[in-house]
Amino acid sequence: MRIVIVGAGVAGCVMARKLSRLDGVEVICLERVAPDDHSEAGTGLNVGPNAAKALRLADPELADAITHASFAWTTWRISLTDGTELFSLKLRDVAEGPGWRIRWSELYRVLRDAAGASVQYACEIADIGRDATDPRKTAIAWTQNGKTQRIDDIDLLIAADGRYSRVRRAMSGEPSIKQTGVAISRVLVADTSNGLIDDYEQWFNGPNRLLAFRVPPGHIYIACAFPISPEADIPPHLKTPEALRAAYTPPNAAPSAQAAWMIGQVCANVADTHWARMQEHDALYHAADCNVLYLGDAAHGMVPTLGQGATQAIEDASVAATLIAQRHAQGQRDVASWLNDITALREQRMRFVMEFSLDATDTMLEGADPVEGTRHKTEAPFINRLKALYNDVGLPLKSD
Repeated sequence: MRIVIVGAGVAGCVMARKLSRLDGVEVICLERVAPDDHSEAGTGLNVGPNAAKALRLADPELADAITHASFAWTTWRISLTDGTELFSLKLRDVAEGPGWRIRWSELYRVLRDAAGASVQYACEIADIGRDATDPRKTAIAWTQNGKTQRIDDIDLLIAADGRYSRVRRAMSGEPSIKQTGVAISRVLVADTSNGLIDDYEQWFNGPNRLLAFRVPPGHIYIACAFPISPEADIPPHLKTPEALRAAYTPPNAAPSAQAAWMIGQVCANVADTHWARMQEHDALYHAADCNVLYLGDAAHGMVPTLGQGATQAIEDASVAATLIAQRHAQGQRDVASWLNDITALREQRMRFVMEFSLDATDTMLEGADPVEGTRHKTEAPFINRLKALYNDVGLPLKSD
């Protein structure tokens, strides 16, 4: 059996490591960047407890490797930028264990080391399509080190190539995109806070939100968010130090020591800041009448409000890889049935996660009241949804 994975990101590496261990299965993972080139992953991320749980069930050794490279995510606090605390939650009260705080580049290093020789680097995809003799199968061509290569008769093609997946566009068309009306920025800075910033926290000034947490070895990830028109790009003047300082400085009080440090860092690092608009696209796990599986952002681009982007990529891959390994061990080699079963396990779960993430964005929308919005996050309906998010990972049976 021949399996090709496009993208050695989060989902791609988890799949490549697990599936390459199956007897009689040839796995090749094609990655665009060169070996050890993680320059495009220069910021940090928080990975939810649900991903840690799912990966520990599917691949405990890999979960341990990520744990050793990260800090534990154990608390979630929300305050105003003047220091008024609105919300404080210990994750142990809603989850079976902690999440992870880690740099993107370090997560990629751990995952790509674990995926090993199944990953081929510096691969530029040239063509993707259905196999000439069997339309249920696929073919792919790419260039690597100046040479063009091609694989036909692919039994399973896995698209793990991100939100702007070339595989998904080629096999299923452009996904429908919905803008949410929120701008978000990301930057990673050296930790000069003298202990002011540690675990996951958010700070609001009106609907304008700061988010920060510490990651190994000595860095702090900071994200800014503020409302914009859903129909427009982020206005350039809102990205200036002057505008950002005004956005996060409380109008009738001095900023807290935490907020003051973050505002200073945000303003000083404008040139290194990555900007994007919060958006989501429709979820899809497999191509129609063709053995193509979509995972991670290729399957479901979502808003990052609850930190579920990379988290759901890990969940996706843990569930999909475990199911495929089980079916393969049972001698069930019908790839189309695998895809249907994976979709059945993931579709409703992903609908819940995307809706919950979008609902939790309410405090960042134009005219939002973060005090009232955060109060609702202390009540049973939100807490119960959070428990479902962090615990109901839906892994099929037991991992082998």
